[in-house]
Amino acid sequence: MKLCDLLSTDRILVDLDGGFVQEKVDALRILSHKLGPAVGAEQTVIERLLTDREQLQSTGIGDGVAVPHTSIETASRQAVALLLCPRGVPFDAIDGADAHIIFGVVGPRRATGEHLRILARISRLLRDAKTRSELVNSPTPEDAYGLIEKHDAALR
Repeated sequence: MKLCDLLSTDRILVDLDGGFVQEKVDALRILSHKLGPAVGAEQTVIERLLTDREQLQSTGIGDGVAVPHTSIETASRQAVALLLCPRGVPFDAIDGADAHIIFGVVGPRRATGEHLRILARISRLLRDAKTRSELVNSPTPEDAYGLIEKHDAALR
């Protein structure tokens, strides 16, 4: 499964000036707003689940990346959203650095294997510093999507 199959330009926010995402709570709220309609769930339910997940352990994985994720019984399918925050967002990451690339993933509770494969695919996409830099410097959602589409084609 490719990321581009789960992501769309309307679920990508490029926050160049930091006007939308200043704190982790902002990121979770915006991701919930973007992911709710995609999986057929209420935004408030997804936001609560993502917040609960963050309270267990931060999904800030380091190198400027965070991947908040959850599952919900009523989700109709897997969906991905992306926030690009060049100014950075405090995310309690393992390395203490701010997050600049924040992927949100929500899917059906019954599809654990698929959910894990999506997280692995995001990890493979973002393991290269050059790719992370190109992505966070994408000026528009369309540019970010195009970069992910290009890398999706190269990943097996």
